[in-house]
Amino acid sequence: MKDQFNDTQPTRIDPSVGADTAPIDISPTPPRKKKGRSWLVRGGVALLGLILVLGASGLLGYQNGIARRTNQEAFQLAVAVAEQYELGVLDMKAGRYEVARQRFEYVIGLDPAYPGVTDRLAEVLLVLNVTATPTPAPLPTTVEATPTPDSRAEEELIAQAESYIASQEWSLAIETLEMLRKKNPGYRSVAIDGMIYLSLRQRGVQKIGLGNLEAGIYDLALAEKFGILDTEADSYRTWARLYITGASYWDVDWAQAVSYFEQVVAMTPNLHDGTGYSAAQRYVDALIGYAEALQAEGRWCDADDIWDKAYQYTGDPAYQEKIANAQDQCE
Repeated sequence: MKDQFNDTQPTRIDPSVGADTAPIDISPTPPRKKKGRSWLVRGGVALLGLILVLGASGLLGYQNGIARRTNQEAFQLAVAVAEQYELGVLDMKAGRYEVARQRFEYVIGLDPAYPGVTDRLAEVLLVLNVTATPTPAPLPTTVEATPTPDSRAEEELIAQAESYIASQEWSLAIETLEMLRKKNPGYRSVAIDGMIYLSLRQRGVQKIGLGNLEAGIYDLALAEKFGILDTEADSYRTWARLYITGASYWDVDWAQAVSYFEQVVAMTPNLHDGTGYSAAQRYVDALIGYAEALQAEGRWCDADDIWDKAYQYTGDPAYQEKIANAQDQCE
């Protein structure tokens, strides 16, 4: 068995056998390309493209969503303005002038240029003022027929005044209306009175809010010649007067200064004069001045109460030491 396997000789191939058959190609087969890596590359490119497409679609969807929401909000605001204006007109026709006034002021706050709203508000304010201060009806007089005058210049001036009112340029509106009145005193006098009243009232409140207290009070006094001031405007005037009066006692009578500014800070702590000195800061400084003046007079118990007011208003723990010191000296 061993010899049989070990002594096996190589098999001889007879060249004559199968001579007519095609030769067998025994050249080495080229290596096959690996498909795994190219498939991963193509798949990665496709995935990246899909991510970019989805990202772009998401961005466009987000931007479209913002645009739709913005348009929707603008549409809702326009609807609300139009609705309040129409309700105000209905309130006017029904004689609910105070409600109409509130609606028209709301419309002006959202859209000062809304068509016709300033005219309507002027009419309402004038009716409210006339109702509050009735005047005897004039005796009927005979009026002779006269040719209709050319009022194109007056119409241009009143249109300009309405534009100034819509943009809240009160001084320009007042100047234009005064020019119109000088040019033609009888032209739409009721409407002009209402527009002057509105402009003076608004400018007066605006000046007080900006710290020009005396000028604001003066404007409101001028507006009052055309009708009674509404509650809000009258309150602004009252606060401005209290501020000015309290400041007049500054460093002269601290008790009076504290009394006046205590009333102002209860309603408008940010009210200030031309120096920017707010009512809140004046109140605190007046309390300090008053407490120190009481201590100088030996009135420690009274000073204790004033220091406590300063602490209660500001919450500043530094005043606790002042309180303790005053209590130690109080007999």
